[in-house]
Amino acid sequence: MAYERVMGLDVIDDQVYQQYRDAMAPILKSFGGSFGFDFRVSEVLLSKTEAHINRLFTISFPSQTHMEEFFSNADYVTVKEKYFDQYNLELLFDHF
Repeated sequence: MAYERVMGLDVIDDQVYQQYRDAMAPILKSFGGSFGFDFRVSEVLLSKTEAHINRLFTISFPSQTHMEEFFSNADYVTVKEKYFDQYNLELLFDHF
C-alpha cells in the first residue's frame, strides 16, 4: 500500500521552487516517490495555522520507510537546505 503525505507551502518565487523540484525529483524517484495532486491555492477557507499557504500537494512513497529514508537522505537534505534556507521557503504543515 502506498504511503501518501499532504504538504502545504508558502511559495514566494515560483522559479526558485521549480528549481528545487527539478533538483530533488531524481532523488525522489530513486526512493519510489512521486507527486500526486499539486495545487496553487488562491483562497484558504479554514486553516490550523496563521501562516499563508499558496501551494498544496501530495507526495507518495511505496511505504513509510521509503518516505523516512528519502527525507533523511543526505543528497535530499543538501538540496532542501540549498533552496529552503537560501530562499526562505518554509514547509508550513504536513499530514500523513
